[in-house]
Amino acid sequence: MRRIHLIIVMGVLLAFTAACSNKKAVNPLANVGSKQPDKILFDKAMDAMRRNRFDVARLTLQTLINTYPNSEFIARAKLAVGDSWYAEGGTAALAQAEQEYSDFEIFFPNMPEAAEAQLKIANIHYQQMEKADRDYTHAKRAEDEYRKMIMQYPDSKLVPEAKQKLLEVQEVLAEREFEIGRFYYLRDSYPASIARLQSMVDRYPLYSRVDEALYLLGEDYEGQLARLKSAAVCDDHGQPRGCMPEKVKANYLADLTKRASTEYDKIITRYPMMDRADDARKRLTALNQPVPRPTKAAVALNKAEEASRGEATPVQRVLGIMKKGPDVSQAAKVGNPTLVDPDPVAPTLVVQQETAAGFGLSDKATVQIVGTGNAATTDSAAPPTDNNTPAASPFGQVGSAAPANQPDPNELKPTAPADSNELKPTDNGVDPSLPPPTQTNEIQQTQSSSSSATAQSDDNIPASDKDLSSSKKKKGLLKKIIPF
Repeated sequence: MRRIHLIIVMGVLLAFTAACSNKKAVNPLANVGSKQPDKILFDKAMDAMRRNRFDVARLTLQTLINTYPNSEFIARAKLAVGDSWYAEGGTAALAQAEQEYSDFEIFFPNMPEAAEAQLKIANIHYQQMEKADRDYTHAKRAEDEYRKMIMQYPDSKLVPEAKQKLLEVQEVLAEREFEIGRFYYLRDSYPASIARLQSMVDRYPLYSRVDEALYLLGEDYEGQLARLKSAAVCDDHGQPRGCMPEKVKANYLADLTKRASTEYDKIITRYPMMDRADDARKRLTALNQPVPRPTKAAVALNKAEEASRGEATPVQRVLGIMKKGPDVSQAAKVGNPTLVDPDPVAPTLVVQQETAAGFGLSDKATVQIVGTGNAATTDSAAPPTDNNTPAASPFGQVGSAAPANQPDPNELKPTAPADSNELKPTDNGVDPSLPPPTQTNEIQQTQSSSSSATAQSDDNIPASDKDLSSSKKKKGLLKKIIPF
């Protein structure tokens, strides 16, 4: 009986493997009624591919290409050569398929099939993608190729498929960045953790555990708060050694509290239906900070994102242990993936901004801490000249500084006033209180503008308690015990 059970299990696994590896080719010219010899050769090649005789198919296609160079099927024949390598599988065959598809894009850049070739190049790396904690070379290449396809062929019918695959690839890359940031957090390397997690949140806002990342960011700032509260304060004689002036310490505490509350606010206002929303409210209450209220639009958006996510079955989880590829069932199926990466946040920049805030300077100030020297700045406001000025930031040292007049593009900033980006009129006799002149080339769309104004007003409606308490996904027992 044991042997029989073993034979049945092995047979099922072999059948499953064969079904996954056997990629049946579909003849794209099957409905074309033609008895020309080039069409006959193409049909024979497709029939050979259906029978997994890839070498015969390539030989037939090459005969068509060499014999009928002016055939109307020449482009499809060249693409089919790449398809034969793609269907054959294996590392060497996939590399050859990628080269064939790249050549097709070079020779036929304006054909609709060029988008198909670019999509298949991305799919080649998607198939070879590994788990988040392993080599991410193919995942990164797949992200680049899908982005290239979407931006280079925006009118293609294959763009929705490419966007969904890109969301799945970005789920894997975001998981990798999250685990690295959490690694630094567990070892109390707060600036490194902040830099890694902040870059990940900016780059992949649709990550399935983005609320965990934002919560860890808040915990990073709170960890620095706890470390700073134990720092000694200098007396009038600069004692004890290595102390911190009371005013500088107060500035540090206020700035870190503000940064932590900003991360918790983002969970509540942008991801109100995710698991960490309630924990973020508790942390804001513990920090004596106001708890924001999400809008109905934010709740509806986050509900749609969470409802679109799948979940692997127990059988898939067991098979996933033996599978080389990652589990992408948690990837969102709504929303647009990030097509352009923002500038990453560096740990030195994190320390620099916190140090500037500690000395009461703006984040644009250049703060440089060298060895045991004093903090220097290029900001118009001079640093404290008190003898008790600390020699270095309590969170790390900064060897070089960014230009003073270049703000950090990734910095979370409060909402700007309505006229912060307004173009100021020059002193040319024009009354600035007068309304701007009507644009002669402006398209007047009264109905669309009124509908957009209504939508904007709906976005400002706060969500009710019923909206916030409904449709929340519940964690499984294992996830409750091991949340990470």
